[in-house]
Amino acid sequence: MVFRRRRNQALLVVLGCVPILIAVAIKISGGDNGGNGDAGALFGSITDNGVFVAFSALFVVIPLFLPMAVAVVAGDAVSGEANTGTLRYLLAVPVGRTRLLAVKFVGIAVWCIACSVVVAVVGVVIGLILFGGGDVTLLSGTSVSFGAGLWRLTLVAAYVAASIAAVGAIGLFVSTLTEVPIAAMATTLGLTITSQVLDAVPQISAIHPWLPSHYWQQFIDVLRDPMALDKVGHGLLAAATYTVLFLTLAWARFTSKDVSS
Repeated sequence: MVFRRRRNQALLVVLGCVPILIAVAIKISGGDNGGNGDAGALFGSITDNGVFVAFSALFVVIPLFLPMAVAVVAGDAVSGEANTGTLRYLLAVPVGRTRLLAVKFVGIAVWCIACSVVVAVVGVVIGLILFGGGDVTLLSGTSVSFGAGLWRLTLVAAYVAASIAAVGAIGLFVSTLTEVPIAAMATTLGLTITSQVLDAVPQISAIHPWLPSHYWQQFIDVLRDPMALDKVGHGLLAAATYTVLFLTLAWARFTSKDVSS
């Protein structure tokens, strides 16, 4: 049902357009200046190897586009059923509430993987068409085979999907609090934006490692030789913690909720 909805199909199309726009823009501009910082290093490497279109696109979509896509699906998971009046019929089949909630999150997790894979695959395809392939020069200056570069892209896509699944868990919890899907979607997206705003304030750096969005773009460490996995590990731990926490809250709320619609 998640993938049959035209709204969600449109979201996948939008996500797929991001790497295309990046690749075309770099091709037109000639890639003269990649800029500074991690983002500049990624964009500056695109003209050398098209696979970096995928890395750059994932770097671009994870702060806003992916949370938005996940918030739409997660926010609608339970509240959408309640809004249309089908939730009580589902529970009357009978289907256990824990089982229903688990299936809903599995659907959200699959959606997270699909979003990440779409960006990565489209990025590789358009990158190879416009810039070619060959050995991949990592950000540390060493070169690996194209196959090894694709393996690192697989790791990056998996990291992005795991990170954004935490947003799905938050959205699922919020979805159990209301019967208005739009409110659940907006609240979920608002919470992720708030996390990023707080992460940008240096005066409260002490809480930055505890924010769900702090490690989202840390996958760039996978593109070094050797891989610097300390912060990547912290990011996965943070994502797992938020996922477990909000799934537990969602379960506690949903299993004790008076379902009237």
